[in-house]
Amino acid sequence: MISYINCSAGIKALSDIICTSSNAEKIIESVPKDQPIIFAPDRNLGSYLIKKTGRDMVLWNGACMVHEIFSLEKILKLKVRHPKAKILAHPECEAAVLEVADFVGSTTGILKYSQRDEAQEYIVVTETGILHQMQKENPGKTFIPAPPNNACACNDCPHMKLNTLEKLYLCMEYEQPEIVMEENLRLAAKNLLIGCWRLAQKQVCNCNYIKNIKGPVIKCTGPF
Repeated sequence: MISYINCSAGIKALSDIICTSSNAEKIIESVPKDQPIIFAPDRNLGSYLIKKTGRDMVLWNGACMVHEIFSLEKILKLKVRHPKAKILAHPECEAAVLEVADFVGSTTGILKYSQRDEAQEYIVVTETGILHQMQKENPGKTFIPAPPNNACACNDCPHMKLNTLEKLYLCMEYEQPEIVMEENLRLAAKNLLIGCWRLAQKQVCNCNYIKNIKGPVIKCTGPF
């Protein structure tokens, strides 16, 4: 079972590998071809990865409330108004939206693409929190947030927006609030996060054989 990092500690503990949207494709391709895969919890990201890797995975029927609400019709109308703008989309969006995108990638991938690409206008189909960093890194370019399929500000994640500078300061200064969970669950989830970090550090061998990341990589011919 491969789970996207945006999931609960309980799901992490049940998983064999934790991935990010940046390294998910590489991780899936590293799993032996005859090893069945359950991918959780985002079906849109999973469907995109099936298309990219050709792996027949079982998908958990979940989705991101922000990425699923983007309106293809409104994005296309926005494209008519900005014909030179490129569409940049996160793979958690629905397939119809990804089909019209000029680039599909993780938050980091979208940011890097906007830095190296020569276009001057972009329609950004992901959570709006990225726009500040994109504008900061590309002061001469224009970034247009993609509209949701209703009149609300639903391209803002209400959960991410609960984090504030004041809360961050209080957390760092007083180490509060403390989150307490059952120790076996904490350790199981921690082990998976350490495994995710190892993969992010490119400590995945190129022999295309990964055993449960909680255990050792085996049958390795290297290099790492």
